[in-house]
Amino acid sequence: MLADGRHAELADRTILITGSTGGIGKATALGLATMGARVLITGRDRGRTEDAAREIRAVGGGVEVFIADLSSQSEVRRLADEVLQRHPRLDVLVNNVGGYWNTRHVTADGLEHTFALNHLAPFLLTNLLLERLKQSDTARVVTVSSNAHSMGFIDFDDLQGERSYSGARAYNQSKLANVLFTYELARRLQGTSVTANAVHPGLVSTAFGADDPGRAQRLFVPVLRPFMKSPAKGAATSIHLASATDLGHVSGLYFAKSKATTSSKRSYDESVAARLWEVSTDLVGLTTPAATS
Repeated sequence: MLADGRHAELADRTILITGSTGGIGKATALGLATMGARVLITGRDRGRTEDAAREIRAVGGGVEVFIADLSSQSEVRRLADEVLQRHPRLDVLVNNVGGYWNTRHVTADGLEHTFALNHLAPFLLTNLLLERLKQSDTARVVTVSSNAHSMGFIDFDDLQGERSYSGARAYNQSKLANVLFTYELARRLQGTSVTANAVHPGLVSTAFGADDPGRAQRLFVPVLRPFMKSPAKGAATSIHLASATDLGHVSGLYFAKSKATTSSKRSYDESVAARLWEVSTDLVGLTTPAATS
């Protein structure tokens, strides 16, 4: 640790954190900035994103703002282009952005919103930034999933919920997709300087899902809220994975409470992961080989 309280290993690190205007994302950005990293934060609303940046600057953190609605693939591509143009170095990508919608919504690309934002956005952004990450001596991709993934199933016959939609089912599927993506990414990145791991943040008290809550959320969240983690505690595992020196070469794992743990049986199905990768590649229009060493 440096004399000013910063961590030496983060003093020259640049970290991009998506969905950083509130909740776990903002807490992750605050924590890493306080440790000395330069954080790049994203949000849909400029006012909220600038407010988050002011909070980070108030604790002495270095921060840069990027505005993008990551449910839109053109916005994901624009964000990647801006990051690449403005930063010759990128050391960590924290795929934190996500959401829950009880009713089915369609994005500007004609895709179901939950799948588009929670899975396709991190899939596309990661692939667009991989070459820059590979230029770092030790780079990391941290993707925020959830234990809800254990209830998920990848329905290749109805990925977009066109025939049958449930907010919970769509969310659980997207969180399983996060873990499958992480494991497949780690396999494809073997032999490179980039690691990939997934995170379960725990039950955290945020405004998550408040725009379109389901019946269970309306009934149970008020009861459970006093027992939920604070955003700072929910961000602890993401911060640990982004910063811990002993994790520099640890890849392809699922973490909860800052420790590696076992994910669901379905998440280890390599054939499903490979198929999901190919389907996702088509859905986001990647024309070059994705995440190959």
